[in-house]
Amino acid sequence: GKNIRRLRKEKGLGQTDLVKELQLLDIGITRETLVKIERGIQHIQLAQLKGIKQILDVSYEDLLD
Repeated sequence: GKNIRRLRKEKGLGQTDLVKELQLLDIGITRETLVKIERGIQHIQLAQLKGIKQILDVSYEDLLD
């Protein structure tokens, strides 16, 4: 979760922006869900992980390291 937050901020994307991009890819997620994922409270779904990887243009290792 912390890596997602860090990488999202490095790309200059707000949480709402990332959620909108994911929803355009037909990935069900809300801002509240993203907040929980970034805080490590909620597990990420595979589709969400793939979408975030694609939007942030990073490797899985960057996200999961």
